[in-house]
Amino acid sequence: MKELDPNKVESSELVDQTFDFWFNGRDHIRSPFPKYIHSELKSISTQKFYKWAAGLDVNAKDEVNETIIGEKFEEIIFEAAMDLVMTDDEKITINYPFLPRIGDEIDAQKEDNVDERSLIIKRSLNKNGDNLFLKVILERINSKEKWETEFELPA
Repeated sequence: MKELDPNKVESSELVDQTFDFWFNGRDHIRSPFPKYIHSELKSISTQKFYKWAAGLDVNAKDEVNETIIGEKFEEIIFEAAMDLVMTDDEKITINYPFLPRIGDEIDAQKEDNVDERSLIIKRSLNKNGDNLFLKVILERINSKEKWETEFELPA
């Protein structure tokens, strides 16, 4: 492993590229991090990352590759973000960044097989035994009828 030094160009490029990916929307993913935490998240997670890298023993440094470095940095970012956000829904987004969010529209079929777009208006996590579920409350756009569904989340 190359030495991770906050003053070296390679290290700062890794940090910059990672934050650019996670802070800016892409076609396949939206940022799970609200804008109000970006600056503090970048500062805290970068410090924790360099502290982690500096604490690796010599043998571990030989085993660590770019993939491990990138995964560890992302893990640190997501952990730090959980302490910075203000709402339970923001925590859901950080834990499950690829799931639909409040304000998203979805196509939903009613019992009579009529398609009607709905808007997600609330989300919550529910535990049933060892299983974790995401409960989603929706509102049909045309009729304003509220309905809910839930689905099991991966462990």
